[in-house]
Amino acid sequence: MSVFAGLVEQLAELLQPLFHASAAAAAIVLFTALVRLLVHPLSRAAARGQRARAALQPRIAELRTKHGKDPQKFQQAVLELHAEEKVSPLSGCLPGLLQLPAFFLLYHLFSSSTIGGEPNGLLTHELFAAPLGGRWADALSQGGVFGAAGTVYLGLFAVVAAVATFTCVRTKRMTAADTPVPAGDGQVPGLAAVGRVMPFMSYATLLTVAVVPLAAALYVAASTIWSAVERAVLHR
Repeated sequence: MSVFAGLVEQLAELLQPLFHASAAAAAIVLFTALVRLLVHPLSRAAARGQRARAALQPRIAELRTKHGKDPQKFQQAVLELHAEEKVSPLSGCLPGLLQLPAFFLLYHLFSSSTIGGEPNGLLTHELFAAPLGGRWADALSQGGVFGAAGTVYLGLFAVVAAVATFTCVRTKRMTAADTPVPAGDGQVPGLAAVGRVMPFMSYATLLTVAVVPLAAALYVAASTIWSAVERAVLHR
């Protein structure tokens, strides 16, 4: 924690001439970009895996015709096909899972009043008028929805909602285009339900932004924007 706090402080000092009082917030966005760059090779692999799964749909349709009266055999055949072609139906989850440690590190860093026995100096930093260690509830209690800090959250919510809507619409279109067989019939057991819910999962980011410290919310928002752009480029 102390090492990471020092890293954020150093990044904030480097960015201070450009971002002034919001330098620590800019440092968090830069940190997010560095994390996403490290995970990018896995994101590219996940995109290749998604294209490979789409290419298997005609063969899955054949298996459905062959084993249509025996769902258990059909599901087993689908699993064997994925194993034979070395295609993992869950490969797209890995990039997101590997980002969780960075998120929790920021969460704890900006939730702790002390670090290494010393007062947490990072809690003095702000994004405009909103403390990086504060939450939306704090902003509402101090100035209301349209107060100085509340306005910062409104802007953050608007950006995240716009990106979530873009991601939801695009994911639904891609899912429809990549699934020529009926939903649930040509997929790994349980994956169809995940596929139906996945387009709407981007809206869960709004809840996260509302309940975590603003520093962690910035990480989530910046990572969400990166994901939307990255997917648009990798799946174009």
